[in-house]
Amino acid sequence: MYRQRHSPTHTYKQRLTLTAAVLLIPLAAACGSEKADGEQPGSGAVSAEQPVTGVRWNVDSVTVDGATHRAPAGAHVEIRDGKAAGSYGCNNFTAKAAVEGDSIRFSDARSTRMACADQPMDFERTLAGTLAEGALSTEVDGTTLTLATADGDQVLLTRK
Repeated sequence: MYRQRHSPTHTYKQRLTLTAAVLLIPLAAACGSEKADGEQPGSGAVSAEQPVTGVRWNVDSVTVDGATHRAPAGAHVEIRDGKAAGSYGCNNFTAKAAVEGDSIRFSDARSTRMACADQPMDFERTLAGTLAEGALSTEVDGTTLTLATADGDQVLLTRK
Protein backbone atom coordinates (compact mmCIF):
# COMPACT_ATOMS: atom_id res chain seq x y z
CA MET A 1 0.00 0.00 0.00
CA TYR A 2 1.34 3.36 -1.00
CA ARG A 3 1.32 6.15 1.57
CA GLN A 4 2.49 9.64 0.93
CA ARG A 5 4.47 11.05 3.81
CA HIS A 6 4.29 14.73 4.65
CA SER A 7 6.73 16.56 6.77
CA PRO A 8 5.33 18.36 9.86
CA THR A 9 6.18 21.68 8.17
CA HIS A 10 4.20 20.73 5.04
CA THR A 11 1.13 19.74 7.14
CA TYR A 12 1.37 22.99 9.14
CA LYS A 13 1.52 25.06 5.93
CA GLN A 14 -1.55 23.25 4.55
CA ARG A 15 -3.51 23.95 7.74
CA LEU A 16 -2.40 27.58 7.78
CA THR A 17 -3.40 28.05 4.12
CA LEU A 18 -6.78 26.38 4.69
CA THR A 19 -7.44 28.48 7.82
CA ALA A 20 -6.54 31.70 5.98
CA ALA A 21 -8.82 30.78 3.09
CA VAL A 22 -11.74 29.99 5.41
CA LEU A 23 -11.32 33.33 7.20
CA LEU A 24 -10.77 35.53 4.14
CA ILE A 25 -13.45 34.23 1.77
CA PRO A 26 -16.40 35.60 3.85
CA LEU A 27 -14.58 38.92 4.24
CA ALA A 28 -14.00 39.22 0.50
CA ALA A 29 -17.65 38.40 -0.20
CA ALA A 30 -18.82 41.11 2.20
CA CYS A 31 -16.67 43.90 0.78
CA GLY A 32 -17.77 46.37 -1.85
CA SER A 33 -21.46 45.55 -2.24
CA GLU A 34 -22.99 47.83 0.40
CA LYS A 35 -24.55 51.16 -0.50
CA ALA A 36 -26.24 53.92 1.42
CA ASP A 37 -29.77 55.01 0.53
CA GLY A 38 -29.65 56.92 -2.73
CA GLU A 39 -26.01 56.01 -3.43
CA GLN A 40 -24.95 54.39 -6.66
CA PRO A 41 -23.26 50.96 -6.58
CA GLY A 42 -19.49 51.29 -6.42
CA SER A 43 -19.59 54.82 -4.97
CA GLY A 44 -17.78 53.68 -1.83
CA ALA A 45 -20.55 54.65 0.61
CA VAL A 46 -21.38 52.01 3.20
CA SER A 47 -24.63 51.65 5.15
CA ALA A 48 -24.28 49.72 8.40
CA GLU A 49 -27.30 48.75 10.46
CA GLN A 50 -26.86 49.64 14.12
CA PRO A 51 -26.99 46.67 16.48
CA VAL A 52 -29.57 46.35 19.24
CA THR A 53 -27.89 43.33 20.85
CA GLY A 54 -24.55 43.26 22.60
CA VAL A 55 -24.88 46.88 23.72
CA ARG A 56 -25.54 48.23 27.19
CA TRP A 57 -28.47 50.61 26.76
CA ASN A 58 -29.15 53.16 29.50
CA VAL A 59 -32.84 53.88 30.00
CA ASP A 60 -33.51 57.63 29.70
CA SER A 61 -37.30 57.71 29.91
CA VAL A 62 -40.57 55.88 29.43
CA THR A 63 -43.56 57.57 27.82
CA VAL A 64 -46.94 55.96 28.57
CA ASP A 65 -50.29 57.48 27.63
CA GLY A 66 -48.52 60.73 26.68
CA ALA A 67 -46.81 61.17 30.07
CA THR A 68 -43.00 60.95 30.12
CA HIS A 69 -41.32 59.45 33.18
CA ARG A 70 -37.58 60.14 33.62
CA ALA A 71 -35.50 57.08 34.49
CA PRO A 72 -33.48 56.94 37.69
CA ALA A 73 -29.70 56.65 37.36
CA GLY A 74 -28.62 53.08 36.80
CA ALA A 75 -31.66 51.91 34.80
CA HIS A 76 -30.32 49.92 31.87
CA VAL A 77 -30.79 46.85 29.69
CA GLU A 78 -28.46 44.63 27.67
CA ILE A 79 -29.69 42.05 25.17
CA ARG A 80 -27.39 39.18 24.30
CA ASP A 81 -27.83 35.59 23.11
CA GLY A 82 -31.63 35.55 23.42
CA LYS A 83 -31.60 37.00 26.92
CA ALA A 84 -32.00 40.43 28.45
CA ALA A 85 -30.58 41.61 31.75
CA GLY A 86 -30.49 44.97 33.43
CA SER A 87 -31.89 47.20 36.11
CA TYR A 88 -35.25 48.96 36.38
CA GLY A 89 -33.44 51.56 38.52
CA CYS A 90 -33.40 49.74 41.85
CA ASN A 91 -34.25 46.13 41.08
CA ASN A 92 -32.31 43.97 38.66
CA PHE A 93 -34.10 41.84 36.09
CA THR A 94 -33.57 39.07 33.56
CA ALA A 95 -35.85 38.00 30.71
CA LYS A 96 -35.92 36.09 27.46
CA ALA A 97 -35.47 38.39 24.47
CA ALA A 98 -36.49 37.42 20.94
CA VAL A 99 -35.16 39.83 18.32
CA GLU A 100 -36.71 39.48 14.86
CA GLY A 101 -35.95 42.12 12.27
CA ASP A 102 -36.91 45.50 13.71
CA SER A 103 -38.87 44.16 16.68
CA ILE A 104 -38.12 42.61 20.03
CA ARG A 105 -40.26 40.66 22.46
CA PHE A 106 -39.38 40.24 26.14
CA SER A 107 -40.88 37.32 28.07
CA ASP A 108 -40.49 35.37 31.31
CA ALA A 109 -39.13 38.41 33.18
CA ARG A 110 -37.86 37.91 36.70
CA SER A 111 -36.65 40.63 39.03
CA THR A 112 -35.32 41.19 42.50
CA ARG A 113 -37.78 42.61 45.03
CA MET A 114 -35.90 45.32 46.84
CA ALA A 115 -37.64 48.48 47.98
CA CYS A 116 -35.20 51.32 47.47
CA ALA A 117 -36.16 54.46 49.38
CA ASP A 118 -34.44 56.85 46.97
CA GLN A 119 -35.82 55.23 43.78
CA PRO A 120 -39.38 55.72 42.53
CA MET A 121 -41.01 52.27 42.46
CA ASP A 122 -43.72 53.65 40.14
CA PHE A 123 -41.10 54.10 37.43
CA GLU A 124 -40.00 50.49 37.81
CA ARG A 125 -43.55 49.22 37.39
CA THR A 126 -44.07 51.48 34.36
CA LEU A 127 -40.85 50.31 32.68
CA ALA A 128 -41.47 46.64 33.46
CA GLY A 129 -45.03 46.86 32.15
CA THR A 130 -43.97 48.61 28.95
CA LEU A 131 -41.24 46.07 28.22
CA ALA A 132 -43.76 43.25 28.73
CA GLU A 133 -46.33 44.80 26.31
CA GLY A 134 -45.62 42.27 23.56
CA ALA A 135 -43.68 42.89 20.38
CA LEU A 136 -41.87 46.24 20.57
CA SER A 137 -40.65 47.97 17.44
CA THR A 138 -37.00 49.02 17.55
CA GLU A 139 -35.45 52.08 15.97
CA VAL A 140 -31.77 52.91 16.34
CA ASP A 141 -30.67 56.44 15.47
CA GLY A 142 -26.99 56.96 16.23
CA THR A 143 -26.59 56.28 19.94
CA THR A 144 -30.34 56.29 20.66
CA LEU A 145 -32.66 53.26 20.73
CA THR A 146 -36.42 53.71 20.82
CA LEU A 147 -38.65 50.78 21.75
CA ALA A 148 -42.32 51.37 20.92
CA THR A 149 -45.48 49.42 21.73
CA ALA A 150 -48.37 49.00 19.29
CA ASP A 151 -50.25 51.63 21.37
CA GLY A 152 -47.48 54.22 20.89
CA ASP A 153 -45.88 53.99 24.35
CA GLN A 154 -42.09 54.35 24.16
CA VAL A 155 -38.92 53.55 26.02
CA LEU A 156 -36.01 55.85 25.10
CA LEU A 157 -32.51 54.45 25.65
CA THR A 158 -28.97 55.61 24.86
CA ARG A 159 -25.82 53.63 24.22
CA LYS A 160 -23.33 53.89 27.00
